Amino acid sequence: MIQFLAAHLIPDHENTTDEHVRRAYGTLCGAVGIILNLLLFGGKYLSGMLTGSIAVMADAFNNLGDAGSSIITLLGIRMAAKKPDPHHPFGHGRLEYLSGMAVSILIIIVGLELGRDSLNQILTPAPVETGALTISILLASIAVKFYMYAYNRRIGQKINSPGMTATATDSLSDTISTFVVLLATIVSRFSGANLDGWGGILVATFIVYSGIKSTRETLAPLLGSPPEEEFVRQIEEIVLRHDEIVNIHDLIVHDYGPGRRMITLHAEVPGDGNIFALHDAVDSAEMELAEKLGCLATIHMDPISINDEKCDAMRGAVEEFAAGIDERITIHDFRIVDGPTHTRVIFDAVLPFDSDIDASKLQEQLEVFVRNMWTNTYPIITIDRPYHQ
Repeated sequence: MIQFLAAHLIPDHENTTDEHVRRAYGTLCGAVGIILNLLLFGGKYLSGMLTGSIAVMADAFNNLGDAGSSIITLLGIRMAAKKPDPHHPFGHGRLEYLSGMAVSILIIIVGLELGRDSLNQILTPAPVETGALTISILLASIAVKFYMYAYNRRIGQKINSPGMTATATDSLSDTISTFVVLLATIVSRFSGANLDGWGGILVATFIVYSGIKSTRETLAPLLGSPPEEEFVRQIEEIVLRHDEIVNIHDLIVHDYGPGRRMITLHAEVPGDGNIFALHDAVDSAEMELAEKLGCLATIHMDPISINDEKCDAMRGAVEEFAAGIDERITIHDFRIVDGPTHTRVIFDAVLPFDSDIDASKLQEQLEVFVRNMWTNTYPIITIDRPYHQ
């Protein structure tokens, strides 16, 4: 249904990198979600009132909370689409992450509320009627909720929307929780045992777990998570396609929301190359990154020595020594500058975050190695950290 509506209501609906298309998808899915959740709330609320089932009533208000979640997701996508302004020069894309966080928190709150009501039902059980109407409504709810999970997940991945992904997680948890309620209802109907409260406890536990997991996923980009390996590979392929660029390092991806990424990196170029030709190659790489990945890119040129036997031998010795400390340490920007009284040995060493080696201690060890290995040398060493996996 969503794809049918999108094809007829959203112009150029396949161009999901366009902000207007993303916003239209968010509006469409949010509106459908609100309508379906309100219908489910009405049906379950009526059933809960007639049967006295606390689990069904709690599930009904869970759907009402989902309608509120859909509204939050819808508002988040629309607010994130606002254009950059003097106070927010990188746009408002992170509002979409915040909307996903709000949905996740609502999931946890609903789970805790359901757990409290279910505990009360266990401590002071009340009779529950389990008729065909309740079972029919719960079966219909399972089908609708699974459909909502499927389309929110599919469209969320298609337009790269954390808010819709969180909503999909919520819909899946609702599917499972309603199935548990249905199972408890059927068992109670044929055995006479009152499992209403216990079913509610299981549902509440799953909902809270889903909410915590979703919170972590939406919090990660706000705190600054590393880019995906596939995205890093695409960047490397595009930049290194230019013959003038020998290697890249210090790659950092700044995420300001879906479709709003900035890339900074250092490109190693031959130190004896034509400065104008090298600069043109770097400019071309920046424009290609913007065109193919939709990212604003800034590339810094680092000149290195090419086919210099002395420099290559010294770099090899430093790399071997660093690998003996931690085999994951890499060396880049290695160059030597000969002077009248001493030689400056300049390079960066990349130390993994989870290494047991202290950064200052590593720098000291490398400096001592360089001074002892070659006379009249003055090492200038910078310890870097990897900003991508």
